[in-house]
Amino acid sequence: MAFPKESELNKIRKKLEKAEGTLMMPENPTTLEKFRWDLCQKFVKYKHDHDLTLEQMGKIMGIDKGKVSKILRHRIEDFSTDRLIVYLEALYPETKLKVG
Repeated sequence: MAFPKESELNKIRKKLEKAEGTLMMPENPTTLEKFRWDLCQKFVKYKHDHDLTLEQMGKIMGIDKGKVSKILRHRIEDFSTDRLIVYLEALYPETKLKVG
């Protein structure tokens, strides 16, 4: 297998420029940032444990697959914490929140 030509590499680079990977937790996260991170991790775990597609998970949560994708990649700046909890309750109806 030969190394790709420069034109092919340029096509790949162009696609990657638009790609949005998973965000990491900030270096010194606030309590709220940690909480929201943990919520996202619960969505990731649910998808993995149930081997669901984005469409299947979205149907359970009542949202489209694009929003599910954002949540799974921790790109949640457009979601309130309340909204994330509502989505989580759709997956885990017995969800209980504990402060402290």
